[in-house]
Amino acid sequence: MKSLQKLFLAISIISLLVLLFGIISNNASLWQPAALSLAVSLAIGIGAIPALDGYQYTAWIITAVVAGMIYPEKILNVGGIDMRNKWLILIVIQLVMFGMGMKMSIKDFTGIAKSGKGVAVGLMSHFTVMPLMGLLLTKVFHFDTEIAAGIILIGCCSSGLASNVMTYIAKGNLVLSVTVTAITTKAAPVMTPFLMKLLAGALIEVKFISMMMEIIKIVIVPLSAALIHDYLKTASPNQAKKLNILAWISAAWLVLNLLTWKNTFAPNLSEPVLESLEVFNFFTGAVVIGVLYHFLAKKSPKIDDFMPYFSMAGIVYFTTVTTAAGRDNLLQVGFLLFIAAVIHNGAGYFFGYTFSRILGLTKSDARTLAFEVGLQNGGMATGLAGTMGKLGTVGLAAAIFSPWMNISGSILANYWKRKAEQEEEEKAKSKLL
Repeated sequence: MKSLQKLFLAISIISLLVLLFGIISNNASLWQPAALSLAVSLAIGIGAIPALDGYQYTAWIITAVVAGMIYPEKILNVGGIDMRNKWLILIVIQLVMFGMGMKMSIKDFTGIAKSGKGVAVGLMSHFTVMPLMGLLLTKVFHFDTEIAAGIILIGCCSSGLASNVMTYIAKGNLVLSVTVTAITTKAAPVMTPFLMKLLAGALIEVKFISMMMEIIKIVIVPLSAALIHDYLKTASPNQAKKLNILAWISAAWLVLNLLTWKNTFAPNLSEPVLESLEVFNFFTGAVVIGVLYHFLAKKSPKIDDFMPYFSMAGIVYFTTVTTAAGRDNLLQVGFLLFIAAVIHNGAGYFFGYTFSRILGLTKSDARTLAFEVGLQNGGMATGLAGTMGKLGTVGLAAAIFSPWMNISGSILANYWKRKAEQEEEEKAKSKLL
């Protein structure tokens, strides 16, 4: 594997030379493929450098941005398929969230008993600091209304699961991190549309119930399927049997809906009832998927190891398509949007840590909550923008903010890891004295 990565590092050097020659000679047919080749080869080859191995996923995100900027039309239409199709976006985001849900368990939602104060501080900070900072940035930079709404949207979303990874690297309080992520995720169907209505209602039309239903479909349903798989790992034979029966009933219900929806349900029910029924159908689908996936995982246990990679691939897809859809806007405001991302993300780290320390939490807990406040669920923001049909405007902030959050989070996590190790050494020395 390392030899292959070294080969791609060599290819990246050649691609860089071709890229520079193409730019100097103003030959787009030369520098454009060279730029993409450089990004891809670096994304693969960077794993051969131990100090940069942890940034390989970020390198793929950057590759997605490069591809979207250079070849927007080819990316948006692949084989006659519109890559911005609402149902395609929904399926991919659910796959992403399901893969992320593999890192969660039912007990994560009970951690509030152990970390009550930390959870309260995290929850309060998360749903105040980030939405208000998003609003402030739109006032400072004067973005177009839909792009501005996208900045507020990513601030109103729940914590991203990347915060758990960063907390682990930084040697923070992983129980607190996972609990806050779980609680903010559960709160998102109400808090996100409420805050969007309050802060961005003057910028775009925000339908509270519709957005709440979309968040349930995008986030809660796939996480429920993952938690069903987790539940079945320790379920008794009788409990597993009952859930299997429920899955068969759910499957039958879905088949019935498929056959009768167009002629029976759609013409005779009001829109709110149809939305509620659609969400119920998604939950029945979650039962079927959760049970089916558990069956497959028992047959092939290694499938669990591959799910996070599917999530990463899904996020790369979103980044590529969003960049391609919003290419013209990015050329105009891309730099300012990046500055906004740095400020927004940095404010989350700063206030998350500062408020925690002021309220008496330990350094470890404060570092944990800095990640919980500063790292947002970019996938949720992208998914919501896609369901609105505004991927190239409302979704643009997520395309810029998400890569930066991964980069800054990795840097801060490694810095705090070294600090934590130094503190442990000093504590050990003081005990000896």
